Amino acid sequence: MRVPFTAFDGFSGVILVTRGEETLVAQAHGHAHSGYGVENTVETRFAIASGTKGFTALVVVGLVAEGRLELSTRARDVLGDDLPLIDDRVTVEHLLTHTSGIGDYCDEDEDPPPTPLLATSADYLAALEGYPQRFPPGERFHYNNGAFAVLALVAERIAGIPFADLVRTRVTEPAGMADTAFLRSDALPARTATGYLEDGRTNVFSLPVVGFGDGGIYSTAPDFRKFWPALFDGRIAPRAWVDRMVTPHADGYGLGFWLPRPGVAHLDGGDHGVTFWSSHEPAAGLTATLISNNHRGGGPLLKQLDEYLTKA
Repeated sequence: MRVPFTAFDGFSGVILVTRGEETLVAQAHGHAHSGYGVENTVETRFAIASGTKGFTALVVVGLVAEGRLELSTRARDVLGDDLPLIDDRVTVEHLLTHTSGIGDYCDEDEDPPPTPLLATSADYLAALEGYPQRFPPGERFHYNNGAFAVLALVAERIAGIPFADLVRTRVTEPAGMADTAFLRSDALPARTATGYLEDGRTNVFSLPVVGFGDGGIYSTAPDFRKFWPALFDGRIAPRAWVDRMVTPHADGYGLGFWLPRPGVAHLDGGDHGVTFWSSHEPAAGLTATLISNNHRGGGPLLKQLDEYLTKA
Protein backbone atom coordinates (compact mmCIF):
# COMPACT_ATOMS: atom_id res chain seq x y z
CA MET A 1 0.00 0.00 0.00
CA ARG A 2 1.41 3.37 -0.99
CA VAL A 3 0.19 6.34 1.03
CA PRO A 4 -0.52 9.27 -1.31
CA PHE A 5 1.57 12.00 0.32
CA THR A 6 1.90 14.94 -2.03
CA ALA A 7 3.62 17.81 -0.20
CA PHE A 8 7.26 16.94 -0.85
CA ASP A 9 8.25 20.34 -2.27
CA GLY A 10 11.50 21.24 -0.54
CA PHE A 11 11.24 18.38 1.95
CA SER A 12 14.53 16.77 2.95
CA GLY A 13 14.23 13.71 5.13
CA VAL A 14 12.57 10.35 5.60
CA ILE A 15 9.04 9.07 6.12
CA LEU A 16 8.51 5.51 7.32
CA VAL A 17 5.07 4.03 8.06
CA THR A 18 4.65 0.42 9.15
CA ARG A 19 1.94 -1.87 10.45
CA GLY A 20 3.54 -4.76 12.28
CA GLU A 21 6.01 -6.31 9.86
CA GLU A 22 4.37 -4.66 6.85
CA THR A 23 5.98 -1.53 5.39
CA LEU A 24 3.35 0.88 4.13
CA VAL A 25 5.66 3.78 3.25
CA ALA A 26 9.45 4.05 3.09
CA GLN A 27 10.54 7.23 1.34
CA ALA A 28 13.68 9.36 1.46
CA HIS A 29 14.01 12.82 -0.11
CA GLY A 30 16.63 15.52 -0.34
CA HIS A 31 20.25 15.49 0.74
CA ALA A 32 22.08 14.38 3.86
CA HIS A 33 24.89 16.71 2.74
CA SER A 34 24.01 19.19 0.03
CA GLY A 35 27.58 20.36 -0.60
CA TYR A 36 28.73 16.89 -1.55
CA GLY A 37 25.46 15.81 -3.12
CA VAL A 38 24.95 12.94 -0.64
CA GLU A 39 21.32 11.88 -0.83
CA ASN A 40 19.23 10.86 2.14
CA THR A 41 18.25 7.21 2.37
CA VAL A 42 15.75 5.50 4.65
CA GLU A 43 18.74 4.40 6.78
CA THR A 44 20.19 7.91 7.23
CA ARG A 45 20.71 9.10 10.79
CA PHE A 46 19.17 12.44 11.80
CA ALA A 47 19.13 14.56 14.93
CA ILE A 48 15.79 14.15 16.72
CA ALA A 49 15.92 17.13 19.12
CA SER A 50 13.33 16.73 21.91
CA GLY A 51 12.46 13.20 20.83
CA THR A 52 15.30 12.44 23.24
CA LYS A 53 13.05 13.32 26.18
CA GLY A 54 11.26 9.97 25.89
CA PHE A 55 14.60 8.21 26.37
CA THR A 56 15.42 10.40 29.37
CA ALA A 57 12.06 9.54 30.93
CA LEU A 58 12.71 5.84 30.40
CA VAL A 59 16.12 6.04 32.08
CA VAL A 60 14.60 7.84 35.07
CA VAL A 61 11.57 5.57 35.31
CA GLY A 62 13.87 2.54 35.08
CA LEU A 63 15.73 3.81 38.14
CA VAL A 64 12.39 4.35 39.88
CA ALA A 65 11.28 0.81 39.04
CA GLU A 66 14.52 -0.48 40.59
CA GLY A 67 13.86 1.46 43.80
CA ARG A 68 16.85 3.76 43.32
CA LEU A 69 14.61 6.81 42.89
CA GLU A 70 10.98 7.66 43.54
CA LEU A 71 8.68 9.94 41.60
CA SER A 72 8.40 11.86 44.86
CA THR A 73 12.19 12.23 45.23
CA ARG A 74 13.06 15.91 45.51
CA ALA A 75 15.58 17.13 42.96
CA ARG A 76 17.28 19.03 45.77
CA ASP A 77 18.07 15.77 47.58
CA VAL A 78 20.15 14.70 44.58
CA LEU A 79 21.50 18.05 43.39
CA GLY A 80 22.74 19.17 46.80
CA ASP A 81 23.97 22.76 46.58
CA ASP A 82 23.89 22.84 42.77
CA LEU A 83 21.22 24.89 40.96
CA PRO A 84 20.07 26.69 44.13
CA LEU A 85 17.30 28.61 42.32
CA ILE A 86 15.31 25.38 41.83
CA ASP A 87 12.52 25.26 44.41
CA ASP A 88 13.28 22.70 47.13
CA ARG A 89 9.81 21.17 46.61
CA VAL A 90 10.41 20.19 42.96
CA THR A 91 10.20 16.42 42.53
CA VAL A 92 11.19 13.97 39.82
CA GLU A 93 7.52 13.72 38.83
CA HIS A 94 7.24 17.49 38.46
CA LEU A 95 10.25 17.45 36.13
CA LEU A 96 8.90 14.54 34.08
CA THR A 97 5.49 16.16 33.58
CA HIS A 98 6.63 19.73 32.78
CA THR A 99 4.95 20.99 35.95
CA SER A 100 8.11 21.86 37.91
CA GLY A 101 7.96 25.60 37.25
CA ILE A 102 11.76 25.84 37.21
CA GLY A 103 13.46 28.53 35.15
CA ASP A 104 14.25 27.20 31.70
CA TYR A 105 17.63 27.80 30.09
CA CYS A 106 16.01 27.14 26.70
CA ASP A 107 12.48 28.53 26.99
CA GLU A 108 10.64 28.05 23.70
CA ASP A 109 8.29 30.97 24.50
CA GLU A 110 11.18 33.41 24.45
CA ASP A 111 13.96 34.33 22.03
CA PRO A 112 16.62 31.73 22.80
CA PRO A 113 20.10 32.92 23.76
CA PRO A 114 23.08 31.89 21.60
CA THR A 115 23.80 28.19 21.98
CA PRO A 116 26.83 27.73 24.26
CA LEU A 117 29.37 25.01 23.55
CA LEU A 118 27.58 22.27 25.45
CA ALA A 119 29.37 18.93 25.40
CA THR A 120 29.59 17.58 28.97
CA SER A 121 27.44 17.29 32.07
CA ALA A 122 29.46 20.08 33.63
CA ASP A 123 28.68 22.31 30.65
CA TYR A 124 24.95 21.69 31.03
CA LEU A 125 25.09 22.25 34.79
CA ALA A 126 26.70 25.63 34.19
CA ALA A 127 24.16 26.51 31.49
CA LEU A 128 21.25 25.70 33.82
CA GLU A 129 22.47 28.13 36.49
CA GLY A 130 20.85 31.49 37.12
CA TYR A 131 17.23 30.91 36.04
CA PRO A 132 14.75 31.73 38.83
CA GLN A 133 11.74 29.57 39.59
CA ARG A 134 8.83 30.65 37.35
CA PHE A 135 5.90 29.33 39.40
CA PRO A 136 5.30 26.96 42.33
CA PRO A 137 5.88 23.29 41.49
CA GLY A 138 2.71 21.48 40.47
CA GLU A 139 0.75 24.64 39.72
CA ARG A 140 0.43 24.10 35.96
CA PHE A 141 1.94 22.58 32.81
CA HIS A 142 4.64 24.58 31.04
CA TYR A 143 6.90 22.80 28.55
CA ASN A 144 10.41 22.92 29.95
CA ASN A 145 13.62 21.81 28.26
CA GLY A 146 15.73 22.52 31.31
CA ALA A 147 13.67 20.09 33.40
CA PHE A 148 14.87 17.17 31.29
CA ALA A 149 18.48 18.34 31.45
CA VAL A 150 18.07 18.36 35.24
CA LEU A 151 16.62 14.83 35.07
CA ALA A 152 19.72 13.69 33.18
CA LEU A 153 21.92 15.14 35.92
CA VAL A 154 19.80 13.39 38.56
CA ALA A 155 20.03 10.05 36.72
CA GLU A 156 23.81 10.35 36.36
CA ARG A 157 24.28 11.04 40.04
CA ILE A 158 22.01 8.22 41.18
CA ALA A 159 23.51 5.65 38.79
CA GLY A 160 27.10 6.90 38.82
CA ILE A 161 27.23 6.44 35.03
CA PRO A 162 27.42 9.08 32.24
CA PHE A 163 24.00 9.89 30.86
CA ALA A 164 24.83 8.79 27.30
CA ASP A 165 25.83 5.37 28.65
CA LEU A 166 22.60 5.14 30.63
CA VAL A 167 20.57 5.76 27.45
CA ARG A 168 22.62 3.22 25.52
CA THR A 169 22.43 0.41 28.09
CA ARG A 170 18.88 1.03 29.29
CA VAL A 171 17.08 2.13 26.13
CA THR A 172 18.77 1.76 22.76
CA GLU A 173 20.49 -1.59 23.29
CA PRO A 174 17.39 -3.35 24.74
CA ALA A 175 15.38 -1.99 21.80
CA GLY A 176 17.98 -3.03 19.21
CA MET A 177 18.48 0.57 18.07
CA ALA A 178 22.02 0.18 16.71
CA ASP A 179 21.98 3.51 14.84
CA THR A 180 20.90 5.67 17.78
CA ALA A 181 23.54 7.55 19.78
CA PHE A 182 24.69 10.92 21.05
CA LEU A 183 27.03 12.19 18.30
CA ARG A 184 29.11 15.34 18.16
CA SER A 185 27.33 17.84 15.93
CA ASP A 186 30.72 19.09 14.70
CA ALA A 187 32.04 15.63 13.80
CA LEU A 188 29.17 13.68 12.27
CA PRO A 189 30.11 10.24 10.93
CA ALA A 190 29.10 8.69 7.62
CA ARG A 191 25.42 8.07 6.92
CA THR A 192 24.38 10.99 9.13
CA ALA A 193 22.45 14.02 7.88
CA THR A 194 23.73 17.54 8.34
CA GLY A 195 20.98 20.01 9.26
CA TYR A 196 20.39 23.14 7.16
CA LEU A 197 19.05 26.58 8.05
CA GLU A 198 16.82 28.74 5.87
CA ASP A 199 19.77 30.59 4.34
CA GLY A 200 21.50 27.35 3.37
CA ARG A 201 24.10 27.31 6.14
CA THR A 202 24.52 24.20 8.25
CA ASN A 203 23.15 24.18 11.80
CA VAL A 204 26.48 23.28 13.44
CA PHE A 205 26.67 26.64 15.27
CA SER A 206 23.01 26.43 16.31
CA LEU A 207 23.11 23.14 18.24
CA PRO A 208 24.92 21.91 21.34
CA VAL A 209 28.11 20.02 20.51
CA VAL A 210 26.67 16.92 22.22
CA GLY A 211 23.05 16.48 23.27
CA PHE A 212 21.81 15.70 26.77
CA GLY A 213 18.57 14.84 28.57
CA ASP A 214 16.46 17.46 26.82
CA GLY A 215 17.48 16.67 23.24
CA GLY A 216 20.14 16.06 20.65
CA ILE A 217 20.47 12.32 20.14
CA TYR A 218 20.71 11.03 16.55
CA SER A 219 18.59 8.18 15.23
CA THR A 220 16.90 6.67 12.17
CA ALA A 221 13.32 6.00 11.17
CA PRO A 222 13.97 2.21 11.14
CA ASP A 223 15.29 2.43 14.71
CA PHE A 224 11.97 3.94 15.79
CA ARG A 225 10.22 1.07 14.07
CA LYS A 226 12.09 -1.05 16.64
CA PHE A 227 11.68 1.32 19.56
CA TRP A 228 7.92 1.41 19.88
CA PRO A 229 7.29 -2.38 19.96
CA ALA A 230 10.19 -2.78 22.40
CA LEU A 231 8.63 -0.13 24.65
CA PHE A 232 5.18 -1.71 24.72
CA ASP A 233 6.59 -5.23 25.02
CA GLY A 234 8.25 -4.20 28.29
CA ARG A 235 11.80 -4.72 27.01
CA ILE A 236 12.95 -1.23 28.03
CA ALA A 237 10.98 -0.64 31.23
CA PRO A 238 8.50 -2.85 33.10
CA ARG A 239 5.18 -2.89 31.29
CA ALA A 240 3.29 -1.63 34.34
CA TRP A 241 5.52 1.43 34.34
CA VAL A 242 5.11 1.91 30.60
CA ASP A 243 1.36 2.02 31.16
CA ARG A 244 1.88 4.78 33.74
CA MET A 245 4.14 6.69 31.36
CA VAL A 246 1.47 6.78 28.66
CA THR A 247 -1.32 7.80 31.04
CA PRO A 248 -2.13 11.54 30.78
CA HIS A 249 -0.80 13.65 33.63
CA ALA A 250 -1.06 17.23 32.34
CA ASP A 251 -2.08 18.81 29.03
CA GLY A 252 -2.00 15.57 27.05
CA TYR A 253 1.43 14.66 28.40
CA GLY A 254 2.37 11.55 30.34
CA LEU A 255 5.83 10.84 31.73
CA GLY A 256 8.05 11.90 28.84
CA PHE A 257 5.53 11.13 26.09
CA TRP A 258 2.86 13.15 24.30
CA LEU A 259 -0.59 11.50 24.16
CA PRO A 260 -2.39 13.18 21.25
CA ARG A 261 -5.45 10.93 21.39
CA PRO A 262 -6.52 7.76 23.21
CA GLY A 263 -4.41 4.75 22.33
CA VAL A 264 -1.60 6.72 20.65
CA ALA A 265 1.84 7.56 22.07
CA HIS A 266 3.97 10.21 20.42
CA LEU A 267 7.41 11.80 20.50
CA ASP A 268 8.50 14.84 18.56
CA GLY A 269 11.20 17.45 18.41
CA GLY A 270 12.26 20.54 16.53
CA ASP A 271 15.39 22.64 16.43
CA HIS A 272 17.37 24.66 13.90
CA GLY A 273 17.48 22.38 10.86
CA VAL A 274 15.81 19.52 12.74
CA THR A 275 12.26 18.11 12.66
CA PHE A 276 11.26 14.80 14.26
CA TRP A 277 7.79 13.27 14.61
CA SER A 278 7.00 9.65 15.57
CA SER A 279 3.65 8.14 16.60
CA HIS A 280 2.65 4.63 17.58
CA GLU A 281 -0.73 2.98 18.03
CA PRO A 282 -0.08 -0.28 19.92
CA ALA A 283 -3.52 -1.81 19.27
CA ALA A 284 -3.03 -1.60 15.50
CA GLY A 285 0.73 -2.12 15.52
CA LEU A 286 0.96 1.09 13.49
CA THR A 287 4.07 3.26 13.60
CA ALA A 288 4.79 6.43 11.62
CA THR A 289 8.01 8.42 11.74
CA LEU A 290 9.09 11.57 9.89
CA ILE A 291 12.60 13.01 10.28
CA SER A 292 13.90 16.05 8.42
CA ASN A 293 17.17 17.95 8.19
CA ASN A 294 16.16 21.29 6.72
CA HIS A 295 14.43 24.43 7.92
CA ARG A 296 11.10 23.52 6.32
CA GLY A 297 10.80 20.39 8.42
CA GLY A 298 7.71 18.33 7.74
CA GLY A 299 5.42 21.24 6.92
CA PRO A 300 2.19 20.04 5.27
CA LEU A 301 3.51 16.47 5.32
CA LEU A 302 3.03 16.29 9.07
CA LYS A 303 -0.62 17.20 8.70
CA GLN A 304 -1.08 14.62 5.92
CA LEU A 305 0.67 11.98 7.98
CA ASP A 306 -1.45 12.64 11.06
CA GLU A 307 -4.63 12.62 8.97
CA TYR A 308 -3.64 9.30 7.46
CA LEU A 309 -3.03 7.77 10.88
CA THR A 310 -6.43 8.85 12.19
CA LYS A 311 -8.04 6.99 9.27
CA ALA A 312 -5.79 3.93 9.09
